Amino acid sequence: MPFDPLHSLTPALIQRARRIRMACFDVDGTLTDGRLYYDHQGNESKAYFVQDGLGLKLLQRHGIVAVIITARNSASAAKRGADLKIETHTGVRDKLALLQQLCQREGIALDQVAFIGDDLPDITCLRAAGLSVAPADAHPWVAQTVHWQTEACGGRGAARQLCDVLLAAGGHLEAVLAGEQP
Repeated sequence: MPFDPLHSLTPALIQRARRIRMACFDVDGTLTDGRLYYDHQGNESKAYFVQDGLGLKLLQRHGIVAVIITARNSASAAKRGADLKIETHTGVRDKLALLQQLCQREGIALDQVAFIGDDLPDITCLRAAGLSVAPADAHPWVAQTVHWQTEACGGRGAARQLCDVLLAAGGHLEAVLAGEQP
């Protein structure tokens, strides 16, 4: 029997996950471990966890819109999004306003959105989302705000854990494990 990503979730959380049609991902501290590296010329670099990227692609393949949203003007986030062919917004000053625009464009309600973030720039979206999620190492103020906190840390599988939950709750687990392409 395959691992069940829903095993530790309450029925209420599973119900929230079943409604999700769009999943939004913060970058620093969520898709990365939150550390910023600068070389001697001031160029920034970050590490992204490959399993998180596959999770975002699996969401897309199974009809869930995946979006990357970051407050930082980050060339690496833009590059990661482009590599994954995931809609990416960098330098976002008002994440909630962008989230509302995305919902309007997609014709969905905020309760059909999952949002994962780790710190205060994410809190308005986390409060508005139908399923709010924080990595295990999120700031405590964020952790106490969300519906669910992952077992994995940011940049080390937190995003993939959310993706797996959404796929399983949406009834896609068998197709994913069989390698089926929708």
